[in-house]
Amino acid sequence: MKEATALFRLLGDEARLRILRLLERERLNVSELTSILGIAQPGVSRHLRLLKEGGLVQEERERGWTYYAPAPVDGSLARTWRGLREQIRTLDGKGDDARLQEILRQREEDFSHERGLVPGKSWMAWARALGHLIPPLRVADLGCGEGYLALEASRWASKVIAVDVSDQALARARSLAESKGARNIAYRKGDIEDLPLEDGSVDVALLSQALHHAKEPLRAVREASRILTPGGTLLLLDLKAHREEWVKKLGDRWLGFDEQSLRGMLREAGLGDVRLEIGARKRGDPFQVIVASANKESPQRHKEHKDKTV
Repeated sequence: MKEATALFRLLGDEARLRILRLLERERLNVSELTSILGIAQPGVSRHLRLLKEGGLVQEERERGWTYYAPAPVDGSLARTWRGLREQIRTLDGKGDDARLQEILRQREEDFSHERGLVPGKSWMAWARALGHLIPPLRVADLGCGEGYLALEASRWASKVIAVDVSDQALARARSLAESKGARNIAYRKGDIEDLPLEDGSVDVALLSQALHHAKEPLRAVREASRILTPGGTLLLLDLKAHREEWVKKLGDRWLGFDEQSLRGMLREAGLGDVRLEIGARKRGDPFQVIVASANKESPQRHKEHKDKTV
């Protein structure tokens, strides 16, 4: 009876059930679980400690990483646990599953998970090296969030203007930039559909995972086009059209965009030389990414394109 009481007490917490369900799908470390669950790391560590003490999870060390995985359960409650474990596997958790796929994608892009740790081998380092090929441009990061992309752009840009509607996000972005010694980033509060920037004031506009939050995506793209110099470039990264309605709880207004509608928005906003590329898709991952670029046309050339379309 005491063993059964302890087991059910362990399972009487939603966070621990989510952890157990995730570990049935993949071994994960504390940092990865923190990212998926949206719970502070001390809380995740406490739940893992309780599950480990209860004999439901175990640590597995590999190449300097500590992972957690389901533990074999023996004794009088083994049969009961097998039935409960099967129920936990079938619990609904689309949000957790989607974030798990993102974690697995990040693992694949991290050389340390490729064939063990490879000193000095890094996708981020290569991204920064490629930035050496780019001339010093004026860049606007629209919907900058916590400022990670703005910080990376500041390494090769002459100036970055980071725009977000959230005071909290801008405060965190400023703090990040200060901690890294970045001095060429300016922060502006504003909506991506009504930018606080002058016409033709930047060479590159970035819209990274921001468009699906806009009330009117076409208006946001037009605003990005407005602030570009003639010949300037819009770089856009967003989700391809999907059916995951649950993301609306995260603030998504649009379930991604299909290629045709996105191409149409870019052209309608006075952008030409449109290029679209679809990211790779993994089995079980409901999301694909669209990467798009387009250049701002002269008014005359835009009119000619519209006339041809008509």
